[in-house]
Amino acid sequence: MCIIVTYRCPMRCKMCNIWANPTLKEKEITPEEIKLLPNVKFINITGGEPFVREDLDKIIEICFTKASRVVISTSGWYEEKVIEIAEKFPNIGIRISIEGLAEKNDELRGRPGGFDKGLRILKKLKEMGLKDIGFGITVSNNNSADMLALYDLSLSLGMEFATAAFHNSYYFHKYDNVIDNKEEVCGNFEKLVNLQLKENHPKSWFRAYFNRGLINYIEGNKRLLPCEAGLVNFFVEPYGDIYPCNGLEEKYWMEKMGNIRETPDFQQIWNSEQAEKVRNLVRNCPKNCWMVGTASPVMKKYIQGPLIWSGTNKLRSLMGKPAVLDIKYNT
Repeated sequence: MCIIVTYRCPMRCKMCNIWANPTLKEKEITPEEIKLLPNVKFINITGGEPFVREDLDKIIEICFTKASRVVISTSGWYEEKVIEIAEKFPNIGIRISIEGLAEKNDELRGRPGGFDKGLRILKKLKEMGLKDIGFGITVSNNNSADMLALYDLSLSLGMEFATAAFHNSYYFHKYDNVIDNKEEVCGNFEKLVNLQLKENHPKSWFRAYFNRGLINYIEGNKRLLPCEAGLVNFFVEPYGDIYPCNGLEEKYWMEKMGNIRETPDFQQIWNSEQAEKVRNLVRNCPKNCWMVGTASPVMKKYIQGPLIWSGTNKLRSLMGKPAVLDIKYNT
């Protein structure tokens, strides 16, 4: 479950216009309404910028009654607030969005000093003993080289490193995000794949598979695994709408499953005819998105394909050979 607690944001990211379309503070989903949501394995709290919420601690407290693992995605702009939350919830996960090294990050995120803030926070969180911490990058046309530098930085700091490729959606209020230097971007992702296969932890080998999926997405191909958004995961909007994912565009299709304010019984929403209609739309969705929120659950569900690819290419890596990027599609 991903809960988008606000669309207010202090950043001015070039690949996202959330900041220009903020939610009304007094109408955002409340902690009491979050209590209506179901128990799940994992909750991601995101925005906008979650740390603009003055009641974020109450939201987190409720989320920990719903899931054993809770992770907040943040720009890292509010340093003191992040540290305060980490002190109160030492089991919280923190992911800071960093779009490159200092100059590139600040250019793409539209605010100077963001890289320094993010790095200071992560180092402080590590000193505090938090385990579930790291940063992630949304790769666009001119920051894929910095992605490799950030990967090296994450290894040196012993932190998690997540990747995404920018795309268009109602969520970002962006419809002109297009990677037009595919050869360069995919080449850098291929380098990342081979670096991750050299690591000793199996989790990194599956991340290599995920990043192979990003290459596939950027190249405009069919998803490696079926999308089951609205079945194995869902998104909660700031005004209570329940969507299968955050990658929808009206020019293709865009329908919600329900609204927790209109139907307080979540199971009634989840088992409704409207929810099944949405799932059918997902099955025939033409976008072929590949995002961690929708890819990770099906990688676990259809483990055989990722397992065979990761194991085979780990063996190739041990023999000094590059990964074979061709993957048999699972349908």
